[in-house]
Amino acid sequence: MIVALGVTGCIAAYKAVEVLRGLQKRGAGVRVVMTRHATEFVGPLTFQAISGYPVIAEMFAPGEDPEIKHIQLAQSIDLLLVAPATANALAKFANGIADDFLSTLYISTTAPVVVAPAMNVEMWAHPATRENVRRLRERGVHFIDPEEGYLACRTVGAGRLAEPDEIVRRACEIIGVSATKQDLRGERVLITAGPTQEAIDPVRFVSNRSSGKMGYALAEAALARGAEVTLITGPVSISSPEGARTIPVRSAAQMYEAVRDNLDDSTLVVMAAAVADYRPASVHQQKIKKNGSALLLDLEPTDDILAAISQEVSSRVVIGFAAETENVIDNARKKLEEKGADLIVANDVSASDGGFDVDTNRIALVSPEGVIELPLLSKREAAARILDAAMVIRSARPLSIA
Repeated sequence: MIVALGVTGCIAAYKAVEVLRGLQKRGAGVRVVMTRHATEFVGPLTFQAISGYPVIAEMFAPGEDPEIKHIQLAQSIDLLLVAPATANALAKFANGIADDFLSTLYISTTAPVVVAPAMNVEMWAHPATRENVRRLRERGVHFIDPEEGYLACRTVGAGRLAEPDEIVRRACEIIGVSATKQDLRGERVLITAGPTQEAIDPVRFVSNRSSGKMGYALAEAALARGAEVTLITGPVSISSPEGARTIPVRSAAQMYEAVRDNLDDSTLVVMAAAVADYRPASVHQQKIKKNGSALLLDLEPTDDILAAISQEVSSRVVIGFAAETENVIDNARKKLEEKGADLIVANDVSASDGGFDVDTNRIALVSPEGVIELPLLSKREAAARILDAAMVIRSARPLSIA
């Protein structure tokens, strides 16, 4: 599969490097075409070094090749993907203007065309842009619409480039290529997610703010990569991933029992749930009445699920999570040593963009080999990186579970 990756001039151009990498992981050969303004944001040498091919940035660049390059490339590609696509690029495509290599390539190829716009929210909403989008859709151009969020112009709204993983997935889907590597085929992945609720009386409980989004993202990512997934989930408000065997639980004791019941059949365990460390020592059978006095709860520790399963001699890979509010890396290292897991995923849950009940995460992968701190990622992207790390561990450990 050969993909022409068009990169146009906006700040999101740097994300095209991730798109390039994603396409290569799916087996695509990528030829990068940059507009002149795109080279002001990312140097052509970056794309050349990663793609292994010269970058085309000029319409009439001198060279020894006598072929008409835009025709040669137009006839050889399976897909033209423009990411990011500026309002200017959309206007050129919609109106047949061919004044640089990319716009000329667009009107020269019969391959499918996918564009992922990125621009200011007002530019995206402008009637001229909307009309250009309408025209292009009618001509069969596929759109990966921009997302809402904080933009480079310091405004919030629709216009941010879609996530690179989503762009790669959609692009490969359009030309009938699996957008996700299947490196988890044969793996039986056990994932815990969400909070637990520890009863005080029939109407009250002790819990935490976990939404389950990280665990569910891990389940979706593992399923997409070919794994069989068992998801043990505390009470959450999100739908179970299609294809996962989902086991709902409420308390830490129920989660521990469910993990024990399904552990022997698992090759990879990811403990993403925020399991309560303590529970009321006794549960009132009737609702406690408010009487104006202080209420004291006697708490006892819950079973340490991660420590219990990590101590078993097995070839399975065990990954734990450390939700911290201070000394994040040091606490994660301590947890790694005390629990005996293969990897601890640490994150600062006090951060507004990487804690509970948000769609992004800023994690660090802590293992005996060291610490890998990752930038702010969507939880699906973070899930992919966690599974990548798990498979590195797996590659050094033969699979022996029956």
